[in-house]
Amino acid sequence: MSTQEDNIAWMDATAQAELVQKGEISPIELLEGAIERAEQLNPEINAIINPLYDLAREASKDLPDGPFRGVPFLMKDIGAELAGVKMEEGSRFMRGYVSPEDSELTARFKRAGLNIMGKTNTPEFGLLPTTEPELYGVTRNPWNPELGSGGSSGGACAAVAAGIVPVAHANDGGGSIRIPASACGLVGLKPTRGRNSMAPAGDMANGIVAQHVVSRTVRDSAALLDATHGAMPGDPYFPAPPERPYAQEVRRDPGKLRIAFSSLPLTGVAVTDEVRAALEDTAKLCESLGHTVEEAQPTLDRPRALKAFGRVWVGMLGWAVKSWEKKLGRSATEADFEGVTWRMYQSNQRVSAAEYLAAIEDLQAMSRDIALLFNTFDVWLTPTLCRDPAPLGYFAFTAEARDEHIRRLGQYSGFTSMFNATGQPAMTLPLQWSENGLPLGMQIIGRYADEATLFRLAGQLEQARPWVDRRPMVSA
Repeated sequence: MSTQEDNIAWMDATAQAELVQKGEISPIELLEGAIERAEQLNPEINAIINPLYDLAREASKDLPDGPFRGVPFLMKDIGAELAGVKMEEGSRFMRGYVSPEDSELTARFKRAGLNIMGKTNTPEFGLLPTTEPELYGVTRNPWNPELGSGGSSGGACAAVAAGIVPVAHANDGGGSIRIPASACGLVGLKPTRGRNSMAPAGDMANGIVAQHVVSRTVRDSAALLDATHGAMPGDPYFPAPPERPYAQEVRRDPGKLRIAFSSLPLTGVAVTDEVRAALEDTAKLCESLGHTVEEAQPTLDRPRALKAFGRVWVGMLGWAVKSWEKKLGRSATEADFEGVTWRMYQSNQRVSAAEYLAAIEDLQAMSRDIALLFNTFDVWLTPTLCRDPAPLGYFAFTAEARDEHIRRLGQYSGFTSMFNATGQPAMTLPLQWSENGLPLGMQIIGRYADEATLFRLAGQLEQARPWVDRRPMVSA
């Protein structure tokens, strides 16, 4: 790879788009560079499971004149459909399904000028915080290929971290943007509920699922949200529109913020000493930037909220299976699924509609408790994960080891699902690194519909402690 190609590989999407706008490079040249990197690196990490290179080559001849015209892009193989292309959600049950139309978010990505060159790996139905589906195999972490890339947007994060593309589609129903972004050293924002439309789908389990991208820079996350946000007629949620473009917020002074920080996850487990030290160092960094920082957290009935989230999560899986049965015209059987998925689906069969609605009410009660914290504070700071990135196979499931499987889930990702329930914006930033050189993401959470404050603070933190020059073991 030449020096020029290497430089382009590590430019963010905003910089790549500027080259196209100035006529210094063409969309097809950008695309061919990304394809070359994918062919070189994907065999090592298995991030892209459906290359669409010829489709992208054809598209590059007549891309819309959007803000990201010509930037190579990847879609996650779940959550947003791409017309005429397979979507299998990591499941044997859906093998060979072809999407009949674009989702609204896909259409907005295209109007922004992004050139979709493939689809990325995901665990079956996006259920686990690791990307190791039986259908397409494991996605490895570019920082250490013996480790998982996180989940469920693990393919997207591995591809961006390795330098194949600068940004990629991701979605988040319990941490699926933030968990792998933390594990792979990226910026990962779960926007406010309803900020990006789910059309033509519904709200997915009372709005716990949100969609956006993962990126290497804060400004890319902001500018992509500028290009895609906004409700469609009939959407169930309409968050207040931003006062100005989010890309402008990244450069604005956040002022003196009141920041709470806490290392106690919803699961109630203790984080590792390394993660706790990283959180405290981040709190000191915020204080050094002029913010008021205090250790504080809402009063929560954690076991009740955790049980409720689990019940809603298996309810969403039950809905997904029933929905796909209808679309595919056949009934699901145990042979169609991985063991953990079938076990969760059977659990859903035992939950009544009344119990599901009671779980929603419990999550709404938790949301009210968390909202009270934001009467005093502008931002809540937590770790993104309870530990460093987990090894491959760490979340392997057998019926005999079910309790150990559940314990490991709780000891890994206890900070993210709360904000799927509350609908608040939450962003992970690669501000900290372990002694072994692995990323330790820090999560900042804002008030409902207040991505602006998060972008201002994230932009400031990115300037104070830049991460963009770090390169993983497997990279362009």
